[in-house]
Amino acid sequence: MNESKVPTRAMDQEKTPRLSVILATPAGYGTIRKTVSHLLSQTARSSLELVIVAPSKMLLDQELDQLNEFACYQVVEIKKFQSIGQANAAGIRQAAAPIVALAEDHCFPDPQWAENLLAAHKGPWAAVGPGVRNANPNTAVSWADLFIGYGPWLTPAPSREAEFLPGHNTSYKREILLGYGEQLDAMMEAETVLHWDLREKGHRLHMESTASVAHTNFSLWSSWVPAQFYNGRLFAGARARQKPLSWRIMFALGSPLIPIVRLWRIWTGLPSQDLKIRFLSCLPALIIGLVIDGTGQMVGYALGTGNALDKVARFEVDRFKHIREQDRLEILGF
Repeated sequence: MNESKVPTRAMDQEKTPRLSVILATPAGYGTIRKTVSHLLSQTARSSLELVIVAPSKMLLDQELDQLNEFACYQVVEIKKFQSIGQANAAGIRQAAAPIVALAEDHCFPDPQWAENLLAAHKGPWAAVGPGVRNANPNTAVSWADLFIGYGPWLTPAPSREAEFLPGHNTSYKREILLGYGEQLDAMMEAETVLHWDLREKGHRLHMESTASVAHTNFSLWSSWVPAQFYNGRLFAGARARQKPLSWRIMFALGSPLIPIVRLWRIWTGLPSQDLKIRFLSCLPALIIGLVIDGTGQMVGYALGTGNALDKVARFEVDRFKHIREQDRLEILGF
């Protein structure tokens, strides 16, 4: 293991957490402060454990006193912060609650998010994902990024059983994830592949629209274009892992169809007229993004992930480097 648990506030019997929230950062507390503020506003915060995954607790010490409002919290140190998936897996292994939920430095849950996830997990679900809306809705790039990454779960979509759920923002029964053992790190890198595998094993997934989050999306072309390519390559490479060469060739050759198929699926899955108007308003950017993603997938199916994991990691942390200044001011206030 490349991780260590740093003891923090001890749990007592009345404060045993029901839900552990995994929040990773390769930098200081400032990168997660906004998300933590939303977690502190949860109606169920006294039932939550916050698990911060970071290279060192020293990066966080000055800000941890306010976390006493949770049932408990801990810092999991990882010697080398390679990716969000690797960091999330480390946090999952050390979490104290039977249910774990992934959080991001650029995604902000509504006050009843945790309460509604816990209620949904009383059902027969291995994983429960949230409804998603746009935290920075002022550009075509932001909307195109949202549609591509989160189209099936955009509010006001109804709660329902799902084939897969939002990556980096889904909650899981921890015991099921631990069943992957040493493979957990790899499975957390491309959660859609994880979700398909869970369903193949007979587990069921659920999208709970009342557990809503506001997601900050890329709004700079210079960041969004390479992020689309490397995310596509990472997904395809992860999906093709251990597949025969004939399967990889077939999917690589079929990759030019990906933008058409995905565009149609996004359009037909939109739950409201307002979102369809947004879709049409950003259509040129959406087509460009899907073509770039499809190109990345073609390379991933043919050649594997390559350096995509490292590249994606640079875009997934500190998202506020990759949005317009106006968006940053509106979200963070500075």
